[in-house]
Amino acid sequence: MEELKTLLEACINENLIYMVISGARAKDGIIKVRIRPVLQKDRLRFQSAARKGKQEFHANRSGEEITGDILSWMEKDFRQLQIQTRDRLITVLVSKKGKVTIREKRCDACKNAPELTHNRKKRYILEEGTPVPFLQDLGVQTEDGKVIHSRYDKFRQINRFLEFIEDILPQMDKGKELTILDFGCGKSYLTFAMYYYLKILNGYDIRIIGLDLKEDVIAHCNQLARKYGYDKLTFLTGDIADYTGVSRVDMVVTLHACDTATDYALEKALEWNAKVILSVPCCQHELNGQIRNEILEPVLKYGLIRERIAALVTDALRAGRLEEAGYQVQVLEFIDMEHTPKNILIRAVKTGKPHRIDKLDVCEDFLGVEPTLGRLRKAEGNI
Repeated sequence: MEELKTLLEACINENLIYMVISGARAKDGIIKVRIRPVLQKDRLRFQSAARKGKQEFHANRSGEEITGDILSWMEKDFRQLQIQTRDRLITVLVSKKGKVTIREKRCDACKNAPELTHNRKKRYILEEGTPVPFLQDLGVQTEDGKVIHSRYDKFRQINRFLEFIEDILPQMDKGKELTILDFGCGKSYLTFAMYYYLKILNGYDIRIIGLDLKEDVIAHCNQLARKYGYDKLTFLTGDIADYTGVSRVDMVVTLHACDTATDYALEKALEWNAKVILSVPCCQHELNGQIRNEILEPVLKYGLIRERIAALVTDALRAGRLEEAGYQVQVLEFIDMEHTPKNILIRAVKTGKPHRIDKLDVCEDFLGVEPTLGRLRKAEGNI
């Protein structure tokens, strides 16, 4: 396989147009893999789409990672690889005894393929034109998969959220059932999207529980889950602070839980020692009523400025408490500010042991605030 490895290292770059791996050795496994280059935040990645039965499993990999994947596939699972670059069309054949035969020819017509950097069509995890049942029933798509114009912002939001989940897939164990809690799920656009992406597209064994206070909304979501045959997707009526229905949770999602409901959801996630936390806070009123500082008074006297500073400080202090609990934390832009001012997502991945951050208390004292999450952590003796 050294000759194949050398070939792949020469082809896996910005000049690659596509690769197709076929000729599966087994009938009950993956039957075909298609690979193409994509740009993610100006980084060159390689997206694989592995077909198994009626399902397709996607992954975005670095050049080194996809090279390793291809070598493994060709050694164990497949007999043929076709590579198209901007100047060559290459066919690789692997015999039953492992002999590798490489044939290539020039392809002048391939030079006219669009440059990757000039491809202006946005790459979505849930592609436009591909019908998805829950998107149709929730009013985002038509029957033929076309995105309804007035719901395009929601379509982008769903895909953006799935990108955040895609990034943390390496942290999720595919060898066991994973439990995901979605607090304040509402109409559950993103809950259905999580299930579809993780279970249907990527084959994870997951159980998702959506929790919300609105009984009519919960009843409708359960009806849709039954309609689609999503047997491990359940919706319950309940309050975030009082929920005790599970003893172990792998991922906690809280999207637009209002004010301190986010804090109670985060505290629950920490009690469960959740591996991943995704939180989009909303309506951060608590600190707006508390914040007091003589030095900042010339700034805080303006209501709108005070509100925005209080909201940002709230989420920054939440992120700090998660770091104290042993998480790697990122504060990310969820969707563009032009669509909603509630556009911050806190993503936390469990990595290490809890540790005290004394400057968080100093910061809170300076601003004269006592946020709920910090108070809950102290009351439980966790900090």
